[in-house]
Amino acid sequence: MSFSPEEVERYARHLVLHEIGGPGQQRLKASSVTVVGAGGLGCPALLYLAAAGVGRITVIDDDVVSRSNLQRQILYAEAEIEEPKAMAAIAALRRLNAHVEVTPVIARLDAQNAAALLVEADLVLDGSDNASTRYAVNEAAVAAGLPLISGAVGRWEGQVGVFDTANGGPCYACAFPEAPDPALVPACAEAGVIGALTGVIGAMQAVEAVKLITGAGEALTGRLLLYDALRATTQVLRVSRREGCAVCGNARSKNLAAAS
Repeated sequence: MSFSPEEVERYARHLVLHEIGGPGQQRLKASSVTVVGAGGLGCPALLYLAAAGVGRITVIDDDVVSRSNLQRQILYAEAEIEEPKAMAAIAALRRLNAHVEVTPVIARLDAQNAAALLVEADLVLDGSDNASTRYAVNEAAVAAGLPLISGAVGRWEGQVGVFDTANGGPCYACAFPEAPDPALVPACAEAGVIGALTGVIGAMQAVEAVKLITGAGEALTGRLLLYDALRATTQVLRVSRREGCAVCGNARSKNLAAAS
């Protein structure tokens, strides 16, 4: 896979990185990433994925741009209020990098459509803002053998982790077997969130995606990075594969074998 002179100039800073170079940039160009959610996390992640030269990006979101989004969702502007986020995001990405193929999907990912929506992905980046979508994305990613890069934010705190069962790692449900009580985890509309925090976590998700695609460094597989912006501290927790996990554990494997 060759690069045009414009692409060589565009990706020059990647091409001189020993860990990426020409082969890594080719892998980025050949890759397909699906981003679930074009909100606070999805916006910065999408920008950096497109800027990095990921060949095909699919954006899944069923929401429209609102004025309250503009404090943190940096893909959008006043003129795009009430437009579908997926469409507005795609327009911004095309302006940023015409070499990237971008596809909008105006839909809410759920347990019924997740498998079909992820069928062309090489990896999945989850920037959704609700538990039901996170668990549906995880189940579909495990079933398809796809790496999942998960992020979440609230108030001043954020987290990011890589869940890759196909390569021996845990899944999201290993770390979080049950969805938290909504009363204990209020939505950003109720609890608030510092806008730049979504940029920090979304950019971290994009970094993990680039590493997974190119093989650079050590991914966050089996680890959960916690960032406290108010105190300027980070913590990394180990996450092990859980034998009894209903999604990826031995019990699940036995049930599937029995069904077949």
